[in-house]
Amino acid sequence: MKLISDDILIDSGQQRPIHEAIYPAFDGFKFADPAAWTKGHPFDQYKKMREQAPVMWSPVDKERSGFWSVTRFEDIKNVELAHSVFSSQRGSINMAVPERKHWRPKKLMPAAYNSLINLDEPAHREMRMQQSDFFFPAYVAEVRDRVSVKIDSLLDEMERKGPVVDFVKMFSEELPLFTLCEMLGVDEDDRPKVKVWMHHLELAAQFLSNPWQTFLSEPMFPFRFNPVVNDMFAYGERVMADRRVNPREDLLTAIAQSKLGGELLPQEFLDGSWLLIIFAGNDTSRNSLSGTIRLMTEFPDQRAMVLKDPSLIPQMSEEALRMVSPVIHMRRTALEDTELNGQKIAKDEKLVLWYGAANRDADIFPDPDTFNMHRSNVDKHIAFGHGVHKCLGSRIAKMQLRLAFEKIFERFPNIHWTGKQSISPNPLVHAISSLQVNLYGPNGKRPSQVAVK
Repeated sequence: MKLISDDILIDSGQQRPIHEAIYPAFDGFKFADPAAWTKGHPFDQYKKMREQAPVMWSPVDKERSGFWSVTRFEDIKNVELAHSVFSSQRGSINMAVPERKHWRPKKLMPAAYNSLINLDEPAHREMRMQQSDFFFPAYVAEVRDRVSVKIDSLLDEMERKGPVVDFVKMFSEELPLFTLCEMLGVDEDDRPKVKVWMHHLELAAQFLSNPWQTFLSEPMFPFRFNPVVNDMFAYGERVMADRRVNPREDLLTAIAQSKLGGELLPQEFLDGSWLLIIFAGNDTSRNSLSGTIRLMTEFPDQRAMVLKDPSLIPQMSEEALRMVSPVIHMRRTALEDTELNGQKIAKDEKLVLWYGAANRDADIFPDPDTFNMHRSNVDKHIAFGHGVHKCLGSRIAKMQLRLAFEKIFERFPNIHWTGKQSISPNPLVHAISSLQVNLYGPNGKRPSQVAVK
């Protein structure tokens, strides 16, 4: 079976577009620099680009090719729907693909490229359908009860440690990991390992952006990283081999038994497939949960509406997804010379779709910087993408978000973000790595009796 990584488009270092750019280029934000994202989405820059340069050429550096930045809602939807013209597979979802000599660790980079999210039609649909049973409403309803029990236990622990806690560490990074391990069928004894793997891969992104800061915070990281990654891939090889011989009713089995063109997936695709679910599913849910807490503090009138009428939580969740936009971007590559919003785009040029910009497009969402759960189109955001590549796990993510806030507001109606947060250097996801909250409101004190079960 031909691997995506065997035929992927390597960056040439192209600094100028083939066809003349018809829109101006604006400086002020370094989109390709992970460190630039530690203050969150650049909403002011997005607005300027939407209004004056909706398809803007963005140069990078001499080793990486520049790309077209796409910021308007309708343009991004059009790119997503024209999957025969704008490929996910030709250059993967990554903003850049370095030369193979820089692909380290050896197994990690191919795993990032060989996965469902990078496949084009019809292979994408073929693999997607083989895993879809675990994302349909019937399965979401089945796993919901287990998620509910986990939420209760996490809230109990928060109440024990409160009133001031790190919401990310104690809740929003724990719940999605539990849910994904339940779906995948990761054995209880192996789940602590998954947490270690995720921590080290997240630190790797920070290390590339600011090595000294990472080294000072975790001095052993550079020495532990390769052994941890090797352990992760050894686990994947072992568990996939086992699921082929001893199938279970879980998502790891569905992945292990998946075929493309009648062939079982090679190890590179198996590695990419289960790691994609762990990391993509965790990042979106984790940052949506944290971002919603932040928004409910910033927009107390909206919180008051939900507290008065909890049936509004689904609408609140949709509006929070729009405003947080947990996935920052996806990338597509032109398979032929084409045009978008009047701009000619050459074959093999990259387009980066900025979802946070599209979700604040005032032509689609009036007064876009205001949280308004009563919008007529509150569920029309593209936080999960659009078209054939819309996130397979969107129902699971929404279930977690809605159920979590039903229980959070029941237990801690006045939960309040203190203003302290950390955002990791990551241009792919809005990675809130720390969010301090007071469970009982601004300067809230622990009640004399708490509801710990």
